[in-house]
Amino acid sequence: MPVPEISERFSGSVNRITLGATKENGGTRTSTVTIGGASNVVYGGSSADAGEKPVIAMDVLDSKPEDWPDVLLEPYKDVLDSPGDWAKKCVEEFGAELICVKFEGIHPDKGDKDAAHAIKVTEEVLKAVGVPLVLWGCGNDEKDNQVMPKVSGAAKGEKCLTGAVTEDNYKSLTAIALADGHYLITQAPLDINIAKQINILASDMGFPLERIVTFQSTGALGYGIEYAYSIQERQRIAALTGDKMMAMPVICDVGYESWRAKEAKVTDAPDWGPAEDRGPAWEIATAVCLLQAGVDIIRIRHPRAATAVNNFINQVWQK
Repeated sequence: MPVPEISERFSGSVNRITLGATKENGGTRTSTVTIGGASNVVYGGSSADAGEKPVIAMDVLDSKPEDWPDVLLEPYKDVLDSPGDWAKKCVEEFGAELICVKFEGIHPDKGDKDAAHAIKVTEEVLKAVGVPLVLWGCGNDEKDNQVMPKVSGAAKGEKCLTGAVTEDNYKSLTAIALADGHYLITQAPLDINIAKQINILASDMGFPLERIVTFQSTGALGYGIEYAYSIQERQRIAALTGDKMMAMPVICDVGYESWRAKEAKVTDAPDWGPAEDRGPAWEIATAVCLLQAGVDIIRIRHPRAATAVNNFINQVWQK
């Protein structure tokens, strides 16, 4: 049975954002990525209503991960000690259009590395690849407030996506992202009202709404995906019905959440199928679900998942 056409029209649309600054725009990036622009739900209206194609951001950690399963470490085994080489491999071998540098190593419980380390990693990745960057803190408010402003300064003028800021920890990172010309990630714990409130708070500091990308804590397949989907869908409908404080593109952390699932990483469960297939499959299923709710950037870890999700995107978002 053919899928029925959704003909409903909406008064609003999602903000369109271009990440990355080329030499002509004062940066060093050799490519840019444009997201957003949707004026209808996924599968709704004409191809023009779909806006820009969603994009995958492949994760690169600032230090060698200690808790990744072997099946996830395998594709990166020769570059785990070099974030620059890791990013280069993601771009040149796996086709990444966007790199997310996750500064896990600065977390007090995961290495407690200092700002000098984070600056070095940022400069190394900027030099290694020409794609735009997402610069993502460790999630510890005190440490992020110490380190991420220095990271932002090291990438000044590159129009990176930086964060993530919360309702309780937004002032310093919002101010520095504004000063350094970056875009901002605002984070909420799967709560549409808090998401709107943090956008209002950032806006009250003078940060342009057109430079914000929202992040709702992501639930993976089997671990809250239904609720995560419903929140993303509600947020997208709010944007389409004209709520300017909710008209931002959305990013989801599919890779981290998917590989937390025991089904993705347990190796001694032969009845579940090969371990090397389950993890990527968990990422793929989670990503495809959230893309259909209207997510614009999907953070992915395994290259097989990145390939499969890209194939899905190219089939659905055809111009």
